[in-house]
Amino acid sequence: MKRTAALALITTAAGVLVGLSPTSAAGASPAADPAQAARGADRMVDAKPAALRSSAKDAFHREKVVGQGDLNYVSYTRTYSGLPVYGGDFVVVTDAKGGVLSTSVAQEKALDVGTTPKISAEKAAEVARAQVTDATGTSTPRLTVMAEDTGRLAYEVVAEGTNNGRESKMHVFVDALTGDVVEKSDEVMDGTGNSYYNGNPVTIGTTAGYSMADPTRTGIRCGGQNGTTYTKSTDSWGNGSGTDLETACVDTLFAAGQEWDMLRDWLSRNGMDGTGGGFPARVGLSDVNAYWNGSYTNFGHSQDNKRQATSIDVVAHEYGHSVFQNTPGGSTGSNEKGGLNESTGDIFGTLTEHYAAEHGGTHTPDYAVGEQVNLVGSGPIRYMYKPSLISGDPDCYSSSVPPMEVHSAAAIQNHWFYLLAEGSNPTNGNPASPTCNSSTVTGVGIQKAGKIFMGTLNRKTSTWTHTLARKASLAAAIELFPGSCTEYNATKAAWNAVSVPADSTEPSCNTSGNDFSVSLNPASATVTAGQQTTTTVATQTTSGSAQSVALTASGLPAGVTASFNPSSVTSGGSSTLTLTTLTTTASNAYPITVTGTGTATHTATFTLNVTGGTGPCGGKQHTATGTLTSGASAYQPGTSGFQVTTSGTHTACLAGPSGTDFDLYLQKQGILGWTTVASSLSASSNESITYNGTAGTYRYRVYSYSGSGSYTLGYDNP
Repeated sequence: MKRTAALALITTAAGVLVGLSPTSAAGASPAADPAQAARGADRMVDAKPAALRSSAKDAFHREKVVGQGDLNYVSYTRTYSGLPVYGGDFVVVTDAKGGVLSTSVAQEKALDVGTTPKISAEKAAEVARAQVTDATGTSTPRLTVMAEDTGRLAYEVVAEGTNNGRESKMHVFVDALTGDVVEKSDEVMDGTGNSYYNGNPVTIGTTAGYSMADPTRTGIRCGGQNGTTYTKSTDSWGNGSGTDLETACVDTLFAAGQEWDMLRDWLSRNGMDGTGGGFPARVGLSDVNAYWNGSYTNFGHSQDNKRQATSIDVVAHEYGHSVFQNTPGGSTGSNEKGGLNESTGDIFGTLTEHYAAEHGGTHTPDYAVGEQVNLVGSGPIRYMYKPSLISGDPDCYSSSVPPMEVHSAAAIQNHWFYLLAEGSNPTNGNPASPTCNSSTVTGVGIQKAGKIFMGTLNRKTSTWTHTLARKASLAAAIELFPGSCTEYNATKAAWNAVSVPADSTEPSCNTSGNDFSVSLNPASATVTAGQQTTTTVATQTTSGSAQSVALTASGLPAGVTASFNPSSVTSGGSSTLTLTTLTTTASNAYPITVTGTGTATHTATFTLNVTGGTGPCGGKQHTATGTLTSGASAYQPGTSGFQVTTSGTHTACLAGPSGTDFDLYLQKQGILGWTTVASSLSASSNESITYNGTAGTYRYRVYSYSGSGSYTLGYDNP
C-alpha cells in the first residue's frame, strides 16, 4: 500500500512486490553459469600452475563465485601446512562457459617457512590488545602464514573496543617468532556524508505492519542505536526535518535502495554482498561522523547538529565499504589498502548520485564528496576531479601515498576514476581535471567507468595496492568490453595520468578484436615412468573472427617430450597433446604449460604426475623436488640447511625442465652467514657438483636463471 505525507514510501504485503519497475523485482541474473565457472576454475587450480606460486604444502579452497554479465569471478583462499595464508588468496576469471580467461594473484613467491611459533597465543593477544586505546576483548589468536617473501609466521588477532573514543575492530598480525606487530588495520571504516534532502515526497520500501525494513532488498533496514528497526502503526514516516531520526532513516533507505539498483542495473551485481544480500543501518550516532563497522552502517550528524549525515553520497559511501569487504580479499590489510577502500566509498557514492538523478533523485550529481552536509562548516571534504583543492590531498601518486592517512590517500584512485569517467577536459559541464604527465585523457562515461571499477574489485586480493588495482582494471577493461581497446586505452591513460606505476605483467589489448581461449581436458594425469598420456587441447573463438593458433608446450621435465596432432588449429578446433616419459623421468608432479599463439597468447596448465621413475639424479642418498619461476630461488632441504659431522665429498645432481637454464650452488654457513663453496652454472637445465669439504652446516640453492618449471635435486653427504 502507499501513503503520502511529509514523506511517502512503498510497502508490501507478505510475498507481494509493489511499486517496482519491471527490472526491479528481480536480482541480477548473470548470463554466466556459476557451476561451469567453478568447474573450469577448479580444473586450472587443481593443476597448481606456476602462476599461483604454489608449494607442495599448499592447499586451495574455493570460496564463492560472483558474476558480472558474461564473466564469473571465482575466489580462492590458500593454506600452508594446514595454516591459513594471509595474502595467498587469488581470483580466477572465467567466461560464460567456464573457460579460464585470467587470474589475479598477489603472492609473489612460493612459501617455505617454519610453522612452530616462539611466542604464545596469550602473548600475541596481549600485544594486539595494546593496539586499541580501550580494548574490551580479543578474538582467539589464529596462527597464520603471511605471504611475505617466502613466508612469515604470525598470529592474527582481532582486538575490539574503542580507539581514541571511536568503535574499533582492530585486526592485528603479530610475528609469532618476535612478538612484533607486523600489520594492523581497523575494520571500522570512518566516512562522511551528505545532507538529508532527497526531495519530498520520496518512495522507499517497507513491510506491512509497519516496519522500516525493505522487503525486496534483503537485509536493508533502518533503526536507532540499539539496532532495532523502526516500526509504527501508520505507513507515513518522518517530518522532513534535518534533526528527525525517522526522516534520517527515510533518507537512508532511499539512498541504499538507489545504490542497490545501481549495482544491479549498471554493474551487474546482485546486492551489496554480491549474492542478493544487504546490511542494516543505524541513525542517531552521537558523533560528527558516519561509518561501516563490518556488520552495519552507522550515521551521525553535522558539526552544527542541524543535519543528519544520511543522504545519497554518505549512505552510498558507507555501503560502498560493504561492497569492498564482500569482494575477494576482504577489507582488512595494509594502510594502502585502506586508502583504496576509502576511495571505493567515494566512487560508489558518486555512482549512486548519478544513478539516482535518473531514477527519482533531486540532487544534481557531481564529483565532490560531502558538499551538501557541510560536515564541519568548510564545504566538501574531497574533490575527485582535483584532489589538491583540499590541503594535503595529492593529485598524483608517489611513494608518500601508501603510508598516508587513508582519507587523503583516497585521492589517487578518486582522481583516476574521474579521468576514466569524464576525461581531463569534459564537454558536459563537469570541471577540467589536471593530469600529472600533461596528457589529455578522454573519458568513457560514468557507467562504463563503474563497470570497469566493479570488475577491478572482483579481482581484488587480500594484499591490495594501487599497482595491483591498475593491473586488475586493465584486465577488467579487456574482458568486459571484448573486441574493443577504447576502454582499455582510457583506463591505462587515466592511471598514467595520476602517476600510478605499471606492473611488468599487466595485460595488453589486442587491437584486432579477434581473440580465443585455450582449455585442456583432462587437465592432469598420472603415468608410470616410461609410459605416455594424452589430453585434448580445445580452443574457442571468444571475440571477432576465427584465427590460426599455434600450439607449444613448455616446462617439460628432463626425459619428457611433447607432440601435438595437429600442431596448429583454427580457433574453435582442437588438438591432441601426447606426453611421453622415460623410465629415468623422476617421480614428481610437473606443471606443463600449453601455449596457444595467434593474434594474442593464451595458456593452460596440465599437471603430469609421474610415478615409479628412477630420475636422472636417481641413486642419491637424498632427493628433493620443487618448482621455480624465472629469476626465483629455492633452498634444499630448507633455508636452515643440513648438518655434516665429518669431512668428505659432497656430490649433487640437478635436473630441471628442458629449455630452461637452472643453476646449482652449494653453500656453507659461517660466522658472517652463508657462503657459496661450489657451483655449477652451465647454460642448461642440468647441473652437477662435486666438493670436498669439512664438517659444518650446508644447503643447496637452486636458481632459475631463465625459464620456469619443476626440478629434481639428488645429493650425497659425507
